[in-house]
Amino acid sequence: MTGKLFRVLCTFIACLVAAPALALLPIQHWQTKSGARVYFVENRDLPMLDVSVDFPAGSAFDTREKSGLASLTLSLLKLGAGGLSEDEIARRMADVGAQLGGHLDNDRAGISLRTLTSADEMKQALDLFARILQRPEFSAAVLEREKTRVIGAIKEADTKPETILDRNFNALVYGNHPYGLRGSGEAATVASLTRDDLVGFYRSHYIAGQAVVAMIGNLDRGEAAALAEQLTADLPRANAPVTIPEVPDLARAETRVIAHPASQSHLLIGAPGIKRGDPDYFPLFVGNYILGGGGFVSRILDEVREKRGLAYSAYSYFVPLKERGPFVIGLQTRRDQAGEALAVVRATLKEFLAKGPTADELRKAKQNLVGSFPLRIDSNRKILEYLGVIGFYQLPLTYLDDFVPNVEKVKLADIRNAFARHVDPERMMTVIVATDEAALGAAGAQ
Repeated sequence: MTGKLFRVLCTFIACLVAAPALALLPIQHWQTKSGARVYFVENRDLPMLDVSVDFPAGSAFDTREKSGLASLTLSLLKLGAGGLSEDEIARRMADVGAQLGGHLDNDRAGISLRTLTSADEMKQALDLFARILQRPEFSAAVLEREKTRVIGAIKEADTKPETILDRNFNALVYGNHPYGLRGSGEAATVASLTRDDLVGFYRSHYIAGQAVVAMIGNLDRGEAAALAEQLTADLPRANAPVTIPEVPDLARAETRVIAHPASQSHLLIGAPGIKRGDPDYFPLFVGNYILGGGGFVSRILDEVREKRGLAYSAYSYFVPLKERGPFVIGLQTRRDQAGEALAVVRATLKEFLAKGPTADELRKAKQNLVGSFPLRIDSNRKILEYLGVIGFYQLPLTYLDDFVPNVEKVKLADIRNAFARHVDPERMMTVIVATDEAALGAAGAQ
């Protein structure tokens, strides 16, 4: 995004309190004839358009027997559509300088496009984009090739401590809930997937009435409306979209230690956290910045690294999802220091939960979060990501306008109360990869 817009954003932050009615990014919203929700920001600074289309088709819509189906379905959308091979699609996109992208998480799957808005280039790019979204072919030959590639990547990843850590952590935190499934799938489940599986998943999850179209760029409202209709008119229809079940509470704490020859111990501690739209989001967001999200100014890093030299990096974060995404604390340390580092992290968390942050910590956290806010929306691509989140989770259209005021109004008591509601140190899962259980001492038991 241009320097001019960045200066405007900084000016907005400076005068926000004096002019609360000022719209930071006027988001236009409507529905297409097919029921897709559209979120659009007009930006004439550059002759470009960024557009994404998201669906409730993330990995949480897999089953345990067919995990990896959501990921493969998304991958094959771009690998042959409407009579064009993957090579032809790539060549035609390159001819007009357009870029395709894709993204998958627990809740969402989506395709994105960046294109110039000159007439010929944009028409070709959008025609291809619409073809990919609405007429995927799911070639059996391409599917077999991609399955081989994915299975090889899974087997390689399964030797790495980071992968082992994540898989075991998700399994402990989520059990049989679909958030515990691996996005890529398992080697055996991917091997069993068929073309019919992909076609069925596409028809039941890539549906018009659940689509979210996000756009920012050099268009007016009429052009944006026509584009949204073009991209969604021929998507599948379905009456009853599949939903994600609620995440149950953990019954107790558990620690799992996994042997591995790595020189560093890898640790994760956590539990189910919050949903998108939870009223405690901003107190938790600000509080977590103080606890472990603020890098060198966070308590966890200060206690683990600065005071004791036990780790280069230590952090914490919340991942709000459609249902309760995880609250995570993570670090790496020397194998012989895992027990000490774990004890320090647990003690730091318990003290934070008992006493909350100090007034000075809260003041500095607000300053940093407010001051860095323009960097969150300093490009069309970042704004597009926010539009997708706002649309998919049906957050207020004023979400970005309200962001700084919502940070500013957080009080010490809000943080203490929110953490008390959502974080219970007596019901958290701990996974440690690459250490000896005997070396953990008392910290390994909970």
